[in-house]
Amino acid sequence: MKYFPESALVQLEFDKVKTLLQEHCKTELGKQMAEELRLHTHIDYVRTALQQVHEYKQLVLIQVHFPNDYVLNLRQELRLLEIQGAVLTGEQFMLIRKLAESMHSIVRFFDADRRVTYAALHGVIAHTHYEKKIVTLIDDVLDEAGQVRDNATPELAKLRTQLFRKRTELRRVFERILSKLQKQGYLADIEESFLNGRRVVAIFAEQKRMVKGILHGESDTRRTAFLEPEETIQLNNEVHSLERDEQREVYRILRTLTAELAQHHGLLSGYHDILGTYDFIRAKARLALDINGNFPMLMPHAQVHLVEAYHPLLLLYNRKQNKPTIPVSLTLDKDNHILVISGPNAGGKTVTLKTVGLIQLMLQAGLLVPVHPTSQLGIFRQVMIHIGDTQSLEFELSTYSSHLKNMKHFMENANGRTLFFIDELGSGSDPNLGGAFAEVIMEELARKHAFGIVTTHYLNLKIMAGKVKGIINAAMGFDEQNLLPMYKLLVGKPGSSYTFSIAQRIGLDQGLINRARKLVDEGHFRLDKLLNKAEQDLQRVESREKELQKLMKENEKLKKEYEILSDKERVQQAYTLQKLQNKIKEEDISYLKDMERKLKQIVIEWKRTDDKQKVIKQAEALLFNRKSQAINEKIKKKVQDRFEEMKGEVKTGDQVKIRTNNQVGKVNELRGKTAVVQIGNIPIQVKISDLVLVQERQKAE
Repeated sequence: MKYFPESALVQLEFDKVKTLLQEHCKTELGKQMAEELRLHTHIDYVRTALQQVHEYKQLVLIQVHFPNDYVLNLRQELRLLEIQGAVLTGEQFMLIRKLAESMHSIVRFFDADRRVTYAALHGVIAHTHYEKKIVTLIDDVLDEAGQVRDNATPELAKLRTQLFRKRTELRRVFERILSKLQKQGYLADIEESFLNGRRVVAIFAEQKRMVKGILHGESDTRRTAFLEPEETIQLNNEVHSLERDEQREVYRILRTLTAELAQHHGLLSGYHDILGTYDFIRAKARLALDINGNFPMLMPHAQVHLVEAYHPLLLLYNRKQNKPTIPVSLTLDKDNHILVISGPNAGGKTVTLKTVGLIQLMLQAGLLVPVHPTSQLGIFRQVMIHIGDTQSLEFELSTYSSHLKNMKHFMENANGRTLFFIDELGSGSDPNLGGAFAEVIMEELARKHAFGIVTTHYLNLKIMAGKVKGIINAAMGFDEQNLLPMYKLLVGKPGSSYTFSIAQRIGLDQGLINRARKLVDEGHFRLDKLLNKAEQDLQRVESREKELQKLMKENEKLKKEYEILSDKERVQQAYTLQKLQNKIKEEDISYLKDMERKLKQIVIEWKRTDDKQKVIKQAEALLFNRKSQAINEKIKKKVQDRFEEMKGEVKTGDQVKIRTNNQVGKVNELRGKTAVVQIGNIPIQVKISDLVLVQERQKAE
């Protein structure tokens, strides 16, 4: 993307966004990619970059771990692999192994489902593969600590076996010498020491001539001498020689391993770049979470349709201060592609302009932006900006000369893919003459179908915006009662500068204000007053509209809640009815199956027996059993309505109910486990376990 002037990105504070992005990067490559963040004009590239960040953000939100934890900077190790004859250390080989393992974890992360769900993230590794031979080569030579294995080669195994034996022999001889010297009282320290790679004993300096051997040095106090005993000199020489042979063999093994891994240099460099790329994507996702960044809809043509857009840096600052941030919503399309923003100073005009510019730059850099996801943004090929005093002492240009010079560049180079921002168009010159030039500049930019935002106090530009095709008015809201800016953009109407209102509110002498009004053209004053009144009326209408919308939402919410409750009640009733019907049907089916089985048995008995009368009685008992059950149920209900059950032991004289037939009577006599119950005029003997105490229910008044 082209931009003008060279300081355009700094003026829109894009460099601060890059700094925030770098702070989230962990790898050197990720930080480098953040520092070299470019603005792209190919919509496919921008879409892919945004999709990658969006997918990583979703992983963070749903707390799915993505395996790019290792922070590796292996550029030096990878460069050594390119140099013939170079040798990597064991520690460096373990770093390369960790690089390959990290790549393996990422490849395994993308199973069949995730390749589809996170297609953009998978695209980063689509043109590479995991080579398990890299890890195998390292594991065959090195252990987990990065030390060369004993069995790496037969020669090394032989050398280390010999070295182990010689060291064991040397230790035994040395322990014997230490024991001997200790008994003689020559030892200054019972612990063995090493000096110049040789085993030595520490003896008192005055006794050094009493022990045969080689003197390797003395302590700083000259009280202790370090001597290599004569008996261990040859063994020390042999151990030292074997150690040198071992080192040469280890060096040869590492050099061979380095040469073998050098064949995979291209693949390993690719792994390194992939891990750096994923770190860069993670940093962009973390930044998006900080600023509430979202993936807006990308449009193939030039367009800016922002819904609830925030300036990311202002949002972060206000959040720390526990202050609210007012979002911006506006639309620039082919029919209305230039927005003229007017209103009082410190009302948010420049912030609005910078918000749109910075969001567009972030989008084309592949960063999620703090807007509502329904926002629609196109791709622009160049950005032009003119904010503040840009005079140049070097070229002896005044403020207005510098302004016209920039406007000349705008008009000569603008086209339908240009997004421009001009703060205080025409400022720095005579209001009438500067306003005239500003009109010409606006007409020319509109004729070239350039997209842009212009802030101004010029009344003629506010009038022009309603007449020239493609240019529309907007104003920053202002609370005239409290003299406070509302930082809210109102599109469609020009705004007042509130010059006289502010003067009155701060207590300026009324006479001075009246004199100033007389000096102002009457038509100009009336128009500014009309704009003032129109803006206040619009704010009141919007306030009432918000209240109405709130009431409508509450009404809609209540309506939905009622419908939900009504639906639940209907479902519950239907469920209860169906459950009851199913229960009745289950009982009928069970009864019919039982009846069928018993009737078949009666038929079999009819054929077998000669006592036909007995079979007939069984059939009658079976057929009329259900009728008697119904009668019993009726009796049971009648008894339950009249009597209520009580707890306690059954005694003589108690009123009881027989569980088997639901008949109620009085206990006349207890006979062990049975009782004589008087039912009507008939005494009946019943088991006490079949009785339950009852009393008559009290009738409701």
